[in-house]
Amino acid sequence: MSAVPAVDPAVDPAVDSALDPAVAALLRRDDAGLVAAVVQQHDTGEVLMVAWMDDEALHRTLTTGRATYWSRSRGEYWVKGETSGHRQWVRDVRLDCDGDALLVLVDQEGPACHTGTRSCFSRELGATRAAR
Repeated sequence: MSAVPAVDPAVDPAVDSALDPAVAALLRRDDAGLVAAVVQQHDTGEVLMVAWMDDEALHRTLTTGRATYWSRSRGEYWVKGETSGHRQWVRDVRLDCDGDALLVLVDQEGPACHTGTRSCFSRELGATRAAR
């Protein structure tokens, strides 16, 4: 897992300030400084994807209205749809009760999954039987 870099606003002009300290205090990050972000279509409730955010990605998301994530494999920030055109326009961001997961409610343009499907959760595993 790659480490998340510290962002210096003087070096990166896209960064205008840090995440609100009151919001940052609510987050419970993993050892790499990341929080899981579950992305859901705001009007239908469809779960589209899961990605990762650090404080800076969350700050960018909240201030720009565009979903921004930390890519663990590439070691860089990415704005969803910047290259594909399949943008996510953020309608709301919520934090779960433990502070270790975000719910990002978006208006999704086109497919959300890098495979070209609407949702990353399109593979069914089959029915399970619940114990009674």
